[in-house]
Amino acid sequence: MSLRNERVRKTLMKEIADIIQKELKDSRIHGIVSITDIEIAHDNSFAKVYYSVFAPDAEKQNTIKAITDNTSKIRYEIGKRVRLRLTPELRFIPDDSLERGANVSQIIDKISRGEI
Repeated sequence: MSLRNERVRKTLMKEIADIIQKELKDSRIHGIVSITDIEIAHDNSFAKVYYSVFAPDAEKQNTIKAITDNTSKIRYEIGKRVRLRLTPELRFIPDDSLERGANVSQIIDKISRGEI
């Protein structure tokens, strides 16, 4: 990945997180949404946005649906905020790796305390 693409990736991560937190006025978004990674095409035409949602399961599904439904609005806001020749098409992909890591840590803690 080129240095320019890395800068674009980091900028997109910051801006998308900010847009979801501050700009989206969707009542279905609950909990904390964290952008975990972005894979961007070499020509910046397409980006896979990996994100985690920290909320109870019912609210988590609503938040995932709200983010998917607002993809075009998020892309529009990116176009206004970030100077790129082409605003990338966005695909949001839920990422549960942070939750799995937390569960593994809890299991290790229980084993070390002799509970398992």
